[in-house]
Amino acid sequence: MPKKRRLSRQIIALIVVGVLALAAVTGWIISVVSKTGGNPFSATEPYVYPDSEASKALATATADQVAAFTRLAETPTAIWVLPEAHTTADVGNFVATVAGNAEAADRVAVFVVYGIPNRDCANESAGGLSAEEYPAWVSSIAAGLEGHKSVVILEPDALALSTSCESGDDRAAQINDAIDRLVPSGTTVYLDGGHSTWLPAAQQADLLNAAGIAKVRGFASNVSNYNATDSEKSYDAEVSKLTGGSHYVIDTGRNGNGSSGEWCNPSGRALGEAPTVVDDGSALDALLWIKNPGESDGSCNGGPAAGEWWPQGAVDLAK
Repeated sequence: MPKKRRLSRQIIALIVVGVLALAAVTGWIISVVSKTGGNPFSATEPYVYPDSEASKALATATADQVAAFTRLAETPTAIWVLPEAHTTADVGNFVATVAGNAEAADRVAVFVVYGIPNRDCANESAGGLSAEEYPAWVSSIAAGLEGHKSVVILEPDALALSTSCESGDDRAAQINDAIDRLVPSGTTVYLDGGHSTWLPAAQQADLLNAAGIAKVRGFASNVSNYNATDSEKSYDAEVSKLTGGSHYVIDTGRNGNGSSGEWCNPSGRALGEAPTVVDDGSALDALLWIKNPGESDGSCNGGPAAGEWWPQGAVDLAK
């Protein structure tokens, strides 16, 4: 009898160990899935936002503007969420309404969250919230996105610019905190990953790792820039390797002619490849129009203030 009891205890112990191991593995799998998810564009196209600046401009377009404005209005572009337009009190309702409308159209809304403290390091797109206000604003966005399929491009330029405006530690902490607020809502998050002619891939990867990229789907590159898609693919593949295989998306809205080296309303540029999902076995999820073509980079080369609709710029891009 004593031997049988000892054997039974050994069997029970093995079963318990096995169950605990399975639970640990299962928990790890669930954790990874909840943090990264799958490609949000594999079954659903990006949403065409009916209140885009291009759509509004089309209503009063002149004969020589109609074709260009129509093309821009009918192409899905990201919806930029700024605290100057949507405060903490109303931003949750705004994103919830847009995401809900996108789902009703069997599409997925792509948002750009752009309100970090000292945004753009006091350059053309200066603004944003205080360090005290920012977390609450992001939490309101997360609450609005709860229960909806959506994508968030988080804070363009914030990490790459931190190297020149000496805000690296603060930026990493702010992005990490924003991730922790957004991810539980179920939205798919891509951090901004600069572009191929800005920082070396290893440096950009270090910034992304410090900011918590392991907790999200990946990163976005070439946002508001003009670099050719092939250049971005090579750069992004290297950044992906250095960030544990992170997935990425590329902004192709204005890179049809590649870059001239200028970033602020350069002449001679063209619309790039239309938004499309990528399923080629690489870490590239999609080509997107993140910066809305037709909206100015800033008060340079004849353009209005950053983010404002620029009719001539839109026509020139679409030629």
